[in-house]
Amino acid sequence: MEAATRDDTIRYGIIGTGMMGCEHIRNLALLPGVEVVAIADPDPRSRGWARLALAGRAVAEYEDYRELLRHAPVDAVVIATPNFTHYDVLRAVFETDKHVLVEKPLCTDVEDCKRILDAAATHRGLVWVGMEYRYMRPVARLVEEVQRGAIGTLRMLSIREHRFPFLPKVDDWNRFNRYTGGTLVEKCCHFFDLMRLIVQQRPVRVYASGGADVNHRHERYHGETPDILDNAFAVVDFAGGARALLDLCMFAENSSQELEIAATGDAGKAEAFVPAQRLVLTRRERNEPATIRFPLAANLAHAGAHHGSTFFEHLAFRDAIRTAGPPVVSVEDGALAVAMGAAGERSVREGRPIELAELGF
Repeated sequence: MEAATRDDTIRYGIIGTGMMGCEHIRNLALLPGVEVVAIADPDPRSRGWARLALAGRAVAEYEDYRELLRHAPVDAVVIATPNFTHYDVLRAVFETDKHVLVEKPLCTDVEDCKRILDAAATHRGLVWVGMEYRYMRPVARLVEEVQRGAIGTLRMLSIREHRFPFLPKVDDWNRFNRYTGGTLVEKCCHFFDLMRLIVQQRPVRVYASGGADVNHRHERYHGETPDILDNAFAVVDFAGGARALLDLCMFAENSSQELEIAATGDAGKAEAFVPAQRLVLTRRERNEPATIRFPLAANLAHAGAHHGSTFFEHLAFRDAIRTAGPPVVSVEDGALAVAMGAAGERSVREGRPIELAELGF
C-alpha cells in the first residue's frame, strides 16, 4: 500500500471493542489526521462500550471482523481481540493490504508467531505490535538515557510490577493459560520486550519461578479453576553478559508505584517510576540524584489506563503509515517477547532454565 499523504485522513477499523479496543478509540479521537470509521465485535455489550467511547460519532458496525475487512473503507485496523484469536485475525488481515496494529501478545503460541513472521514478510501494509509500555514517558526516557551511555555499560536491569489482579473479560477467557498463553506471555511480554529494548542484546535463556497463590483460587468457570500465575520472578541472561530480572505480583493493590524499572551500569543508575511519572538518574561519583518529571495531560490520563502511552504509540504508528516507514515495534519484536514469556512459563513448570534455542529463537 502506498503511504498516505499528509493531507489524507487515515481511516481506522477497530477489531475487538472491549476495554483495550475502547482505549484505542478514545486515543485515536485525540490524534489529528485519523478517524475511526468502523468497529467489529461479536459481543453486543462490547459494541455498546465502543459506542460510548465514540461519544456519539456514527461508524459502521460489524459482528464479524471478516465483514469489516471486506466492506469497511479502512486504511488501517487495530486488533484488540482476545489473545487466542490474534493468529486468525492477522491471517485474515494479510489477505488485504491494510496497515495493522495488533495488540500484545502477537500470538499465544510460539509456532503461531513463527508462521506470522513468515506471513508478515510479504504483507504490503505496515505490521506493528502494540507495546504501550515502550511509550510511557519515564520509560522512554530511561531507554534514551541508557542508550546514550548515561549509566555506562549496562550490567543489570530490574523490572518490578506490583499491581491488581487481572480484570474480568468477556467469557472469562483471561483466566486460563490455553487462551492467554500464560501470565508470562499475556502480561509480561511487555516487560520482556522492554528488556530487549533496553539491554540491546539477544536473550539466550530464561529461568523463572512462579505460582498461582492468591488470586482466582476460589473461582470456577464451567467447573474449571483458573490456572494462570499471579506472581513470578524471571531472570533473563543475554548474549552480551547483561542480566535482567522481572518481579511480578498481581495481588499488590494500592502499591505506591505500579511499575519500577532500574537500569544499573558500571557508571550509574536510571530508575523509572509509574504512575509517579518520574525518572531518577544517579552517578556513582555523585551523591545528588537528578529527577526528571513528566506531567501527564488530563485528556491523555482520561483516555485510557496506560498513562498516556497509547496516544504516543498511535502517533508513531500514524507517522510510520504517512511516511511508509518501518514499524517501531516489529513482528520479530513481538515474536521474541512471546518466546521469552513462553520460556518463562515452561521454566516454572519444569523447574529449570530454558534456552531460547529450545523454542527455535
